Amino acid sequence: MREAPERPAAAVPVPTAPAATATAALRARRMLAVAAMLGSGLCNQTGAAVGALAFPVLGPVGVVATRQYVAALALLAVGRPRLRSFTWHQWWPVLLLAADFGTMNLSLYTAVDRIGLGLAVTLEFLGPLAVALAGSRRRLDAGCAVLAAAGVVVLMRPRPSADYTGMALGLVAACCWAAYILLNRVVGRRVPGVQGSAAAATLSALAFLPVGAVVAVRHPPTAGAVLCAAAAGVLSSAVPYLADLLTLRRVPAQTFGLFMSVNPVLAAVVGWIVLGQGLGGPEWTVIAAVVAANALSIATTRG
Repeated sequence: MREAPERPAAAVPVPTAPAATATAALRARRMLAVAAMLGSGLCNQTGAAVGALAFPVLGPVGVVATRQYVAALALLAVGRPRLRSFTWHQWWPVLLLAADFGTMNLSLYTAVDRIGLGLAVTLEFLGPLAVALAGSRRRLDAGCAVLAAAGVVVLMRPRPSADYTGMALGLVAACCWAAYILLNRVVGRRVPGVQGSAAAATLSALAFLPVGAVVAVRHPPTAGAVLCAAAAGVLSSAVPYLADLLTLRRVPAQTFGLFMSVNPVLAAVVGWIVLGQGLGGPEWTVIAAVVAANALSIATTRG
């Protein structure tokens, strides 16, 4: 009996050169986006930690003033706002955003001085989390809000070493960050490009000019302190801003928001390495609760 001829094996599809090139380009863009997001977070928290090194000389107010100057110069170079063409319809949200800029940074840096970088950033992160959860009607998001609130209750539990002023300032920074998100939406709709953010940063820097002068008279700055404060402006404002612009062109906003949830962890690690600010079990529990609430809410959101 003759054996039946063997059937030829199914051909394995081989990607064509254009398809392979497109796949490689997509992977490269994704890797670049991940690197940009990680770099943005690390720069932001490292800048805050480096700025904290200048607290003994300049204090939080002096560091914030210097940071505002540097941020204004960076955003002016990028945005180049045409201030004379602004209408009152455009000016009022820009003015509110300028006030929010200064208040947010001042409350955050003062909180960092009192309770440490990791906990201050964790409390501040409740702001964008609240904005994300406020408009939701899902039970899961309500559970995420309860999880984050439980973490804050653990952090603010009564104990002899608790710094309630620092915690309150961290919550003020959270409210300011929430307002920053909402105001940026209004400014983005009414002012073209990044002119609105550049104008707000400039106004905030001008408001801090007399503050910086008073700090310089009362506490003569050293070259090292000024360098640390200026580095905070570059690392925490200019670099993250440009990195975020690059990232949002390559990844969905949902992915970007999910990655932002690692900022409290990065802040805790950077605070430990740069400033020697160690955290105990309860503090790490709070950070884990806030990060988990944010990540779970964003990861399960559609659209």
